[in-house]
Amino acid sequence: MTFGVPRPDKIDYYAQVAEAGRDYKRQVLAALDLRPGLTVLDVGCGPGTDLPAMAEAVGSSGAVLGVDTEPGMVEEAGRRVSGTPHISVRLGDAHALPLAESSVDRVRADRMVQHVADPAAVFGELHRVLRPGGLACVAEPDWDSLVVDPGELSTNRAFNRFVCSTMVRNATVGRSLPRLALGAGFEVLDVSVAAPVFRDFEAADKILGLSRNTERAVRAGQLDRAAGDQWLAALAAGPFLASSMVFIGVFAKPAA
Repeated sequence: MTFGVPRPDKIDYYAQVAEAGRDYKRQVLAALDLRPGLTVLDVGCGPGTDLPAMAEAVGSSGAVLGVDTEPGMVEEAGRRVSGTPHISVRLGDAHALPLAESSVDRVRADRMVQHVADPAAVFGELHRVLRPGGLACVAEPDWDSLVVDPGELSTNRAFNRFVCSTMVRNATVGRSLPRLALGAGFEVLDVSVAAPVFRDFEAADKILGLSRNTERAVRAGQLDRAAGDQWLAALAAGPFLASSMVFIGVFAKPAA
């Protein structure tokens, strides 16, 4: 509950995000260059949505480990992958990963760094657990890049300011990925941008939180109620379009 507005069920929300982001998720999977026999770590694995695809890529001779900080997510992910022996899931903090130094070949972090207390420390942990020559692929949104049509531009900007200042801890971390990677000792191999486009208001509303965060902004005194109501009414009436950027960074731990 935030500003009196209930949060969506997390497992349902993650499923909706996975469906909307299936194209960039394929891009992340391809960037990891997974091959049979590799050990892959998914930091912030949530309910385990993406673990099976990685397990298929590394085969039974490889291993996939999911780590999440929320017990409910670890329980759900463990339930989903219980029939795949080379996938394991454990509770852990991205600031202090429960793995030995240089113990994995690949690391994936998808939309996780936006929520952590110390992004630089998390990147340090990703570097620590990777073997020399290993790859990390990190995907993070930039919530300040959210654009919608129709509706008043000034309200769109006010909405973005509220989300970035109040709702998401590291709302613009996507643009900082190369700097964070370099600071942790990585080589930056590639940085690209995916921009999922939504044309259905109801679907976008669930994933982007347009209605619920407008209400929160109004209750927090950061958005005028009349302006917020008019903005949402215009978006619902359509024709509707929304998009925002997801930065995808591919980083290598230098070979020894």
